[in-house]
Amino acid sequence: MPEFTLRKTALFIEDIHHDGGPAPDKPRRRAAIAALVANPFAGGYTADLQPAMEDLKPLGLMMTERLIEAMGGLEGIDGYGKAAMAGEGGELEHTALWHVPGGYAMRARLGEAKAIVPSAMKQGGPGTRIDVPLGHINAAYVRSHFDAMEVGLPDGPRAGELLFILAMSRGGRVHDRMGGLTVDEVKGEDGLR
Repeated sequence: MPEFTLRKTALFIEDIHHDGGPAPDKPRRRAAIAALVANPFAGGYTADLQPAMEDLKPLGLMMTERLIEAMGGLEGIDGYGKAAMAGEGGELEHTALWHVPGGYAMRARLGEAKAIVPSAMKQGGPGTRIDVPLGHINAAYVRSHFDAMEVGLPDGPRAGELLFILAMSRGGRVHDRMGGLTVDEVKGEDGLR
């Protein structure tokens, strides 16, 4: 069983009160949680990585709970996304370990979430930032929720670490007006519309 020793977590919360034009009735909240963990696969090649996703599920659940708390509770959360970054001793495929533990934890906790969790992956060192893509939790075609939240930590990921990130949002972009499927038109049947 691989050891994904947790070094630190960090929470980021943004309340968007204005973005030009009229002020919204209620600020839009975006939040992300990041975790730096040891990468047990750094420095070598491992043919079968998939079983290690199981070992990361408790981390995904813990991060999801803390993120929901930072969002002020479940009510109104309608956007989500995830990202992962490998330090220079790792490989890009190590970041794919986050797909199931991160994505499924949020989907399970947010109830009837149907849409795929948008994802970004990259390699980088300490201070490297990544744009965590955001999308609507039930319908990928809701344009108002196409967004990203930039996240990074000044001291990671180190060469033998992985940075795992989850993000959530409440509401679409302030002043969205690009048409497409609206939130009130979502059927939530197939994750697309």
